Amino acid sequence: MAIIAIGVDLAKNVFAVHGVDETGKAALIKPSVRREALLELIAKMPPCLIGMEACSL
Repeated sequence: MAIIAIGVDLAKNVFAVHGVDETGKAALIKPSVRREALLELIAKMPPCLIGMEACSL
């Protein structure tokens, strides 16, 4: 099954990335993605919805 949505939990240096398929089942779980590796990981994914945590300081 293809990943249709990815959620990204933002932090300063390490992000958590979670992807789900069309049934809502986890298809990608990456609890620790370095900032430098995030773009490469996302670039390899199929076109999909990406949601990012938003917060203010």
